[in-house]
Amino acid sequence: MESSQKPQNFHASFAMSWIAYVSPIIIFLIIFSIGVALFANTYKIAGIIVSLIAIVLVTFQFLSIRSITLYTDDDGVWVYRGILPWSKGVSGVKWRDLEDAVYFTGFLSWALRSYTIRIGHRFTKTSEIILPNTARGNLAVEHINQLHREVLAQKENA
Repeated sequence: MESSQKPQNFHASFAMSWIAYVSPIIIFLIIFSIGVALFANTYKIAGIIVSLIAIVLVTFQFLSIRSITLYTDDDGVWVYRGILPWSKGVSGVKWRDLEDAVYFTGFLSWALRSYTIRIGHRFTKTSEIILPNTARGNLAVEHINQLHREVLAQKENA
């Protein structure tokens, strides 16, 4: 299910960890240093262009990462992402279609408190949510599974 609406009423939300920003910074430093090297030599215009491209790319990547939000509401688990009007949107899994939520552990994940989470869809793998570098991803998975149990219990009592 997809929508372009940003969430209004939600139970909890989770954002990306600072680890998600490391790769764009490294790429920026490499491209920017190439631009500076070109500028230092006789290719001043090319150096300026490459440096400006590096700045635009890292800004776009930072804004894209910052826009990603995982949240839960009464209907299910959703991911909102996008900064450009044609790329903004919400996709997710409804409670009735949720299989389970898991996070992947390891020493670095534990030490940096940044987890890759997977929210499974009962019927299809293409509709599941896989979100790397989620801050407090372990707590997000606990929250999602707890809400899922509560929704299932409400259905049984109804």
